[in-house]
Amino acid sequence: MASFVRTVPEGEDRERLTCSDCGFIAYENPKIVVGSVVEVEGQVLLCRRAIEPRRGFWTLPAGYMEMAETVEEGARREAWEEAQARIAIEGVLAIYSIARIGQVQVIFRAGLAEPGFAAGPESLDVRLFGWDEIPWGEIAFPSVHWALRQWREAAGRPLGLPAMNPPEDARGTRPLPGEGL
Repeated sequence: MASFVRTVPEGEDRERLTCSDCGFIAYENPKIVVGSVVEVEGQVLLCRRAIEPRRGFWTLPAGYMEMAETVEEGARREAWEEAQARIAIEGVLAIYSIARIGQVQVIFRAGLAEPGFAAGPESLDVRLFGWDEIPWGEIAFPSVHWALRQWREAAGRPLGLPAMNPPEDARGTRPLPGEGL
């Protein structure tokens, strides 16, 4: 059985998980999260999480990409899994780099491709919220706040370049104290 250790392999500039027997490097790379701000008649579709982390909190229909799917396919699949919603993607709303947890999030702006939605197996509830009705204190993740604000700013306008991490919110871009680099 292989024995892996954290070491800086020759030619590398950071620690990697390396097999002490054969030198194989098990690269650890960021995960890609895909999701959508789904708008229906000026309201946004949110899902109350039925799973950890942040069970019971509200989020966008989003999740990890699977192998052999495009970012658009992943966003559509996540909308179906979490909200039983068939969505029509308009374009990329935002791309967030959340280095401290090893994620890149691609968030689309979308609408419903066909009427109807319901809580999927990963959601306790799914609802439409007007801007003033969004339960801001019960939002699951900082990037959901960011995406909702970007959706509001881009409302009614064609999408241009996607939004990036808000410069005033360093939670995604800077390592936490003691994490190096």
